[in-house]
Amino acid sequence: MRTDRFGGPALSLFRMVIGLLFLCHGLASLFGVFGGNRGSGEPVPLGVWPGWWAALIQALCGALVLVGLFTRPAALLASGSMAYAYFVVHQPDALLPLRNNGELSVLFCWSFFLVAVLGPGSWAVDNLLRQRSAETAELGAGERRSVPA
Repeated sequence: MRTDRFGGPALSLFRMVIGLLFLCHGLASLFGVFGGNRGSGEPVPLGVWPGWWAALIQALCGALVLVGLFTRPAALLASGSMAYAYFVVHQPDALLPLRNNGELSVLFCWSFFLVAVLGPGSWAVDNLLRQRSAETAELGAGERRSVPA
């Protein structure tokens, strides 16, 4: 049994779980659901920098990564936002993530970076769109060939 046949589905499941967690984190901050912003139950005030914008990135990128649409750019933006969060919010308190409560930012950052590099896996909307576009191009090329010169 070849183990590489499980790589695409496993990457897809990893991407979906990370996307869902990021989406929930963003929704909690934006709307106060799931315990709200940092467990306070309150949403981040509209437009407040950087909290509200970070939550918007989390919700949008989390949703896109979850379904596998524009996966690589969304994952790269999510990764960068978590790197920013780590270095601006957590790292000034202490160098190590275990000391500055930055583990979640680091894990999200590297998880999204992995998805950005490896792609969405086999179960993704990106793959369906790519397949449909290839079929459309193939049909168009076939019609051009069948027309007499």
